[in-house]
Amino acid sequence: MIAFLDLKQQYASIAPDIEAAVLNVLRSGRYVLGEEVAAFETEFAAACGVRHAIAVNTGTSALHLALLAAGVTAGDEVITTPFTFIATAAAIRYIGARPVFVDIDPATFTIDPARIERAITPRTRAIVPVHLYGQMANMDAIMAIATRHGLAVVEDACQAHGSRQHGRSAGSIGLSGCFSFYPGKNLGACGEGGMAVTNDDEQARLIRMLRDWGQDRRYHHVMEGYNYRMDAIQGAALRVKLRQLESWTEARRARAQLYGRLLANSPVEPPSEAPCNRHVWHIFAVRTAHRDQLQKYLAREGVETGLHYPVPVHLQPAYADLGHRPGDFPTSEAAADSVLSLPIYPELSLRAVETVCALVGQDAYVS
Repeated sequence: MIAFLDLKQQYASIAPDIEAAVLNVLRSGRYVLGEEVAAFETEFAAACGVRHAIAVNTGTSALHLALLAAGVTAGDEVITTPFTFIATAAAIRYIGARPVFVDIDPATFTIDPARIERAITPRTRAIVPVHLYGQMANMDAIMAIATRHGLAVVEDACQAHGSRQHGRSAGSIGLSGCFSFYPGKNLGACGEGGMAVTNDDEQARLIRMLRDWGQDRRYHHVMEGYNYRMDAIQGAALRVKLRQLESWTEARRARAQLYGRLLANSPVEPPSEAPCNRHVWHIFAVRTAHRDQLQKYLAREGVETGLHYPVPVHLQPAYADLGHRPGDFPTSEAAADSVLSLPIYPELSLRAVETVCALVGQDAYVS
């Protein structure tokens, strides 16, 4: 069996350090925020090249608070992509704002900047580009548009830990950036976790208060806030894992490079890395006209795969009230119908990659 993801292998490689860190938290009696979370915030901010990092309980919460701090309110419009995990749109809707979708660039799966300006209206307040699968959207073009129109940019970097573009880290270019530490992410917690990062002092101040009941000091609530705090065990575990992130990223990149080379002349279309980007390969999604047949064939051969994502947000029943129909965003819909995520993680053996590629290269699954 070749697993799609094996967190047990990751844990085994750092078990003594993780267990020591967690045990220290249990002995400390400080279980929410506290010294470990504060230290992780400092270390993660340094890794992203920003002044501030504010730890929260999920990546969704980070997006929610970053949009609130950017001034998005009920009735506003926020431009984003329909080809993303549902949380991107959910965070916009939590505020009572409307997600306005823009189709993707088929080469990168990220929002197409050439389509953004025609989606801007007097109600538009922000743009949320999604750095999907570990590759950053075209931030130079997006920031130029945002500057012309006076819009905030909140980067959804929930899949892009360590990704860079022209040397700048994901999350560091817009007004703020948001990360998820869901266990399966490149930097995953031992549970849930998230982070908002920013170079703007006022954004940091607002997000920090909003995550903790709107307090500027204990029991003094200056705004309506939320209980979005990170627990100390996650902070401690993430500090240990952050020290491994660079080596894990290079391991992912090596496996993606091998996949790309071995699949170059196969029946599937491997993903590409934009020249200006450092792709961190959270997901390695190939495209094929025979996606369902290939997935079933690989399953029979003992290879687990994933679908990220089979239904774009604009066609989800939960967002039917937005009034979209099939065909509204054809590039996103074509991607949703054709992508298949192959196993990729640092502990995946190169031999396993070769085995997967050999199976994919056959046409036994084409009916």
